[in-house]
Amino acid sequence: MAMTSVRMPDEMAERLEQLAARLKRAKGWVINEALREYLEQAELRQRMVVDTLEGIEALEAGEIIDGDDVVTWLDSWGTPDELPPPE
Repeated sequence: MAMTSVRMPDEMAERLEQLAARLKRAKGWVINEALREYLEQAELRQRMVVDTLEGIEALEAGEIIDGDDVVTWLDSWGTPDELPPPE
């Protein structure tokens, strides 16, 4: 496992110490959990940006599907006459 050190304001260090004590966990555990959550959220935001830009490009290229066709397809899900996805 890699190890690193960080500098943080005294107030933040005190809050970290207090939280770790309340949770009965090591400060390293709290830091790892916070960083894991931050990274997951940052990666999700980045994927959303990429997906949005790709969607805009597809729209500008005329690659669109009529909304009514999508709703009709979704309504058919789970029925004996389920439709193929609209193109």
